[in-house]
Amino acid sequence: MTLPIAQLALQAAQAAAGKKAEDILVLDIRDLTPIADYFVICSANSGPQIEAVAHAVKDRMEELGVPCRGTEGLDEARWVLLDFGDLVVHVFRPEEREFYHLERLWGDGRAVPFEANA
Repeated sequence: MTLPIAQLALQAAQAAAGKKAEDILVLDIRDLTPIADYFVICSANSGPQIEAVAHAVKDRMEELGVPCRGTEGLDEARWVLLDFGDLVVHVFRPEEREFYHLERLWGDGRAVPFEANA
């Protein structure tokens, strides 16, 4: 049995934090769109770190029984999108995140409190 989607989003955020992702935001978008229920948005400062964050999230979700349905952007490692169905994880370089500003685009979503485990 898999965890509720809100808990999966928090698990993805924890996995990203484990690879030193920054500015992690868990966003509840259930009432806004049918494309997903939650976004996890985070930043990483280099291509190798973006790859490490993406792989850590993917590995954690697979441990929880949630396969990745698709990955985009891993070759360029500037903005990586991981699709887990009702959960979509975005890993950005800071400049890409500022340019696309998903937080503004999905500003009607509800930020879910998240604290990385120390």
